[in-house]
Amino acid sequence: MPASFVRVAYPIPLEETFWYRNPGSAHIEIGMRVEAPLRKRLKATGYIVEVVEAPSEHQPQKPLPQDLARLEPDKIRDILRVVDTEPLFDQEMLALGKWLASMYHCSLGEALAAMLPSARRERQEVPDEFDEVELSRTPLVLTSGQRAALEGILADPQGMFYLYGPTGTGKTEVFLQLAEATLAQGRGVLYLVPEIALTRQVEQDVRARFGARCAIIHSRLTPSHKLAEWRRIARREARIVVGARSAVFAPIADLGLIIIDEEHDAGYKSGTTPRYHARQVAMHRARLADARLVMGSATPSPEAWQACAEGRMRRFSLSDRPAGGSFPEIHIIDVRGRHGLISEELAQALRDAKRAGRQSILFLNRRGFARTLICQTCGAEVLCRHCSVPLTYHKASGRLLCHYCGYSEPKPQACPDCGSLDLVWASYGTERIEEELKEHFPGMRHARLDTDTASAKGALEATLRAFRDGEIDLLLGTQMVAKGLNFPGVRVVGILLADQGLSMPDFRAAERVFSLIVQVAGRAGRHRPDGLVFVQTRKPESPVIRLAAAGDVSGFLERELEARRQLEFPPAARLCRVVFRSRSPQHAREQAFLCAATARHIAKEPTFAEVDVLGPSECPLAVVADNHRYQLIFRARRFSCLQRFVEVFRHSVDPASSVYLEIDVDPVQMM
Repeated sequence: MPASFVRVAYPIPLEETFWYRNPGSAHIEIGMRVEAPLRKRLKATGYIVEVVEAPSEHQPQKPLPQDLARLEPDKIRDILRVVDTEPLFDQEMLALGKWLASMYHCSLGEALAAMLPSARRERQEVPDEFDEVELSRTPLVLTSGQRAALEGILADPQGMFYLYGPTGTGKTEVFLQLAEATLAQGRGVLYLVPEIALTRQVEQDVRARFGARCAIIHSRLTPSHKLAEWRRIARREARIVVGARSAVFAPIADLGLIIIDEEHDAGYKSGTTPRYHARQVAMHRARLADARLVMGSATPSPEAWQACAEGRMRRFSLSDRPAGGSFPEIHIIDVRGRHGLISEELAQALRDAKRAGRQSILFLNRRGFARTLICQTCGAEVLCRHCSVPLTYHKASGRLLCHYCGYSEPKPQACPDCGSLDLVWASYGTERIEEELKEHFPGMRHARLDTDTASAKGALEATLRAFRDGEIDLLLGTQMVAKGLNFPGVRVVGILLADQGLSMPDFRAAERVFSLIVQVAGRAGRHRPDGLVFVQTRKPESPVIRLAAAGDVSGFLERELEARRQLEFPPAARLCRVVFRSRSPQHAREQAFLCAATARHIAKEPTFAEVDVLGPSECPLAVVADNHRYQLIFRARRFSCLQRFVEVFRHSVDPASSVYLEIDVDPVQMM
């Protein structure tokens, strides 16, 4: 039997692919993983992206790929082992991987690694008890607005649509009935949500409606469980996929509908190479599959709002809360000069809710006990030894922790700079709030939900279940309690330090703060017309706070879009951020300035006249995990021009080996 040759892409930042010989009789196909020697490494795992049969006397001579034909036969190495018994991806998914690599300027192997499950063996795992749902749930009766949206979207077999409506107006039911109609046509459905907490809640709704036809993809699944779900999807055993960001790559055959819930959320953007945005990938997949793409949010992104205004996406609006609730009464509380973390007005509302047998939610977008430790004598902060950020004190562990690199150290007894014992806490986190709740609300059953408390297996689900069942009076948390959760018993919502984040050096700061306030406020009064929201702030005069408290989404977005137009920031233009990071501050700075000079030289070409090169400058977070960071920003009105510019730039620079380049197309944060 003649040997065959395979082209292998590796998940490393190297655009080159490698040819190998398959010396044995092992079955191989595009989409399988193989182990093979790679340069000086004895063994590495890569993806087969091309298979070529060697010529034989029984087969007519076929021309070999040029790069394979140029290789001397004795220099083609053998693969060591075939990892998979069946492919992980087909030609369609390979094409998506190539697009992803081109779109986000990474290697094909890196793109495929981001798309695919990593386990060697699949193992079907028993779902936990939170997964047990009552099947055969029938669709709910729709309001006139929901019915108009459903009929309007189903009237077009493909295209982009937006479902806008304040929280609690029934977007989920429209999504589910769209999914039902799509499945009835024999086509597949992808349902994306940004948070794992939302994944589990949507999972309950989808499994209740569609049973075993549902598959789940998110980061908390073990690799073997994720691979098992991947196989079910590829075999068409599961026809509706619910998941967070990475589920956008699920191998759904005959895809007919993609839903992006909470479309505005930054969780759809990957923070590692390739730095893809699931919204952009979903748009590409919908175009290729002639599928409907339906986005939804109570706080649309400026990009989506602009697309609707320009007619590139058709918008449907909802206004009524079908569960019988009404929009909550919102109070702005000025906490300047006040003592304590919970205002008197909010404290009284929490007690009243408890007496009435109702529930409350407190939101603070900061975990830990206190944000930072400051010396009253010299003013020094206790900073991370590896990052340019203050350490956060976690009282449960008695340690100061960096939320960027994970470094921790014991709480110091004296100032590291001057030796003073006069150390005080500045600002506070959810752990500190929890301590105050214990002291001032002793009869109230409360729970905390943040990254610290939800890290244990099953903790997130157990807390949400207990709150849903009325076993918890007050739920305190970070972004995990901010959006998507629907609990009938919630009457009071308190937003502590609502202006936190407004002063961040990032053009999206106002957008993020506005969205969080509106989304958290929407947890109150979803089933009864008596919801109360207290927005505690040190900036009560801020237009962002005022517009959020008024629920004036269109007013905020028009104001924000005008500011973006004046500054030429998205969506008025498209950006690419290039970060230079190195253990050596001198190397990072030198390479940033050298590459900036190269970029400006390229920008002088008439083809790239519209490209602006901004920087270089030190990143606002100048040091993370001992890496010193500088950044360049490229800006252009036309995305095609920006992409060509970045491609030319990438191949024109050759940074020192001590400096790593991060290329981020359409960045969602500039820190």
